[in-house]
Amino acid sequence: MTVLFGIFLLTMLVITALAIVRTRNLFVAVMLLGIFSLLLAINFFLLDAADVALTEAAVGAGISTVLFIAALALTSEQERVGTSRRWLSLLVVASAALVLIYATFDKPRFGDPDAPVLKHIGPWYLEQTPHHVDIPNVVTAVLASFRSYDTRGEVFVVFTAGIGVLFLLSARRPGSGREPHRQSDSAEIGLRDEILLRVVGRLLVPFILLFGFYVQFHGEYGPGGGFQAGALIAAAFILYALIEGEERALQALPQRALNVLMVGGTLLYGAVGVVGMLMGSNFLDYSVLAADPVTGQKLGIILIEAGVGVSVCGVLLSIFHAFASRDRVR
Repeated sequence: MTVLFGIFLLTMLVITALAIVRTRNLFVAVMLLGIFSLLLAINFFLLDAADVALTEAAVGAGISTVLFIAALALTSEQERVGTSRRWLSLLVVASAALVLIYATFDKPRFGDPDAPVLKHIGPWYLEQTPHHVDIPNVVTAVLASFRSYDTRGEVFVVFTAGIGVLFLLSARRPGSGREPHRQSDSAEIGLRDEILLRVVGRLLVPFILLFGFYVQFHGEYGPGGGFQAGALIAAAFILYALIEGEERALQALPQRALNVLMVGGTLLYGAVGVVGMLMGSNFLDYSVLAADPVTGQKLGIILIEAGVGVSVCGVLLSIFHAFASRDRVR
């Protein structure tokens, strides 16, 4: 039954991808991208990759869809007419697809117990995690401890990408400066005329926030962690901005506080590694943070996951407000 459902999901993914490519309406394409991400999240869940599924659902189907819709305010709703070099684009896409399909021939069969990953590094993680880290979620132990350098790099990539997007969106064309909102205009911002959406949104915001904090602090014992929690908390504030207006959202969490979250979370991650070096160990070795090495590992994971969460939340909200503050391109 699971195999049949997986084939059904794969078929729907292909159909949705073709519809995204074929449609000329950019709003329809964005909606289809959200559906594609949701289907992909379900597929990840079927493959027992719950952490990846949660991230895809929160970021791909949630945050990315909102940001794409915000980006549509800066462009036209219809795709531009294709150029005469469409054959070149088609050739590049077809070549990449053929290479990817050819690469799948060397992959082990799904669930094959003789796969290389299940013969070497996988069993080592499963055997050594209780001794070195002692947390039930091996995925969190791998990402936050054994491969903490990789996760640190991902955090700095998110931070750098956020800075780049803010620089691009802060550029103004001559004569296109935006007039500041007057107090009397603030009532017109948001979905104030949509009573049903406002009521449902207000009911959902606290539950999304609560689930985000749960994912943040429960990542050691189940699917979750800083990336997923940061995206969920950011989604709650974005929903609040959509139903109450951007200025109300900025009053609740000002841009200066978002800047502190962006920078502070990234610095917290690096500071944990520096403290380990000052205590005579290696960079990002949490064992020296407490008298018991296992307790030190747990403390280090909690601190760096908090840094990841606040940094991701700050970056996503800053990008959203940067999009929302731009004028529509005529």
